[in-house]
Amino acid sequence: MAAALLKDFIAEGVSRLGTLYRDREAASLVNILCEEILGVRRYTHVTDPLFEIPEEILPGLEDCLRRLCDGEPLQYILGRQIFCDRTFKVTPAVLIPRQETEMLVGEALEWLADKTDARVLDLCTGSGCIAWSIALSRPGTAVTAIDISEEALEVARSQEFEDLHAEGVIPPRFLQADIFGKWRPDEDGPFDLIIANPPYVMVSQRAQMQRNVLEYEPHVALFAPEDDPLAFYRAIAAWASTCLKDGGLGLVEINDALGLETAAVFRDGNYKKCSVLKDVFDRCRAVRFTK
Repeated sequence: MAAALLKDFIAEGVSRLGTLYRDREAASLVNILCEEILGVRRYTHVTDPLFEIPEEILPGLEDCLRRLCDGEPLQYILGRQIFCDRTFKVTPAVLIPRQETEMLVGEALEWLADKTDARVLDLCTGSGCIAWSIALSRPGTAVTAIDISEEALEVARSQEFEDLHAEGVIPPRFLQADIFGKWRPDEDGPFDLIIANPPYVMVSQRAQMQRNVLEYEPHVALFAPEDDPLAFYRAIAAWASTCLKDGGLGLVEINDALGLETAAVFRDGNYKKCSVLKDVFDRCRAVRFTK
């Protein structure tokens, strides 16, 4: 197989992705793919228009492009995603960590800043991105994380970081549990903080979702029950009533269309200071409450 020019490969890739993405997003995806697989700069095809893709790498690169054109998320193709400045392993068993969820982690880290030996419970942990980000950023903090999917927990447990063995860092404890079941008090806790990014997309919102999300990311981590879009939040409120310390904090990511309704779930559960937190785009992003 003859070698191909990088600039031609990128141009072809952007053209083929045009049916799924806008030109700028398509160009970004192809450039990131080439940067990760070839180790080139995103501008190499401009500064060195005669740069050739090595023959032995081209078949693998073309296969990755084919997967992109089929709608598969780039993160699953590469097997990783950046979250809170760390690289997390991702597979189709877990939801791809989103930048908007970093706001939730930021709120948690700020609250934990002056606390020692804190205990944190992360519900619906998925890839473990929230659990690991808290544990690594706040040495001495003990994080327990649960998920119903054993496949997701395998991904969460397999995460590797350079600062994992830093002084005081306690690796999260990952447990399989159903959030609609009851908390087992013999496991861990009570907790100073409960945090969760549960499934919250309504089935009625499917038509608004991109193909790469709808066809590839795990529906169990995306969709709330069709007949009760707030079911997970009621379950979280029930768990918090059992295992959150008095004065403890709760933080949950939410569907931006259900901000007030989600806050009402916790207010009706006799939690205090229930408030909706908005992101930089003025969208309802999280609910904060105390016990």
